[in-house]
Amino acid sequence: MIAWSVFIPACFALNCAPGPNNMLAFSSAARLGAGPAMLGGLGRMPAFAFLILITILGLGAVLAASATAFTIIKFAGAIYLIYVGIQFWRKARELASMRSADVSLKALMRRDFTLAISNPKAIAIFTAFFPQFIDAAEPAWSQLAAMGVVFLLLEIGAVLIYVIAGVLLRRALKSERIFVHLNRLVGGVLIASGGSMALSSR
Repeated sequence: MIAWSVFIPACFALNCAPGPNNMLAFSSAARLGAGPAMLGGLGRMPAFAFLILITILGLGAVLAASATAFTIIKFAGAIYLIYVGIQFWRKARELASMRSADVSLKALMRRDFTLAISNPKAIAIFTAFFPQFIDAAEPAWSQLAAMGVVFLLLEIGAVLIYVIAGVLLRRALKSERIFVHLNRLVGGVLIASGGSMALSSR
């Protein structure tokens, strides 16, 4: 039986790490409000569900074992993160003046999806973290599926936490200049994450 009492808090800690997707949800909430940020943040769910599925099918382990495939995904993800980070930095003032009516919900969800699907760290979580909790006496695929469902539910909780934090910042700080700096901070985090990803070893 899966040790849920250990898995859930450890998994939620991973969900709540200040990675690219969570920082995007935080920034969106601060700029646009809770509704668009929460719905946009859910764009990552199909990406994570897909990665969990390929892990259950065994493809995730094969991909993690292939240096070439992993390197291709890693650099593609790093380039995209850096690209989005540069956009946040260059358009910091324009983004700060935007309101929810000016932003397409589909665009928010698409960006969140792309950040999630292009991040090889997600593959590492599903292929390295999940198997540590598998009970050898029970079918692996059903346990991976159960852990995957719990991960997705906890991920919704993580999105909500970052959205609430962003909304609180939005209410506390009304100056557009603050949001310009926030956008540049998020851009810097994304660029740094992309650079770290590109330079990381296997």
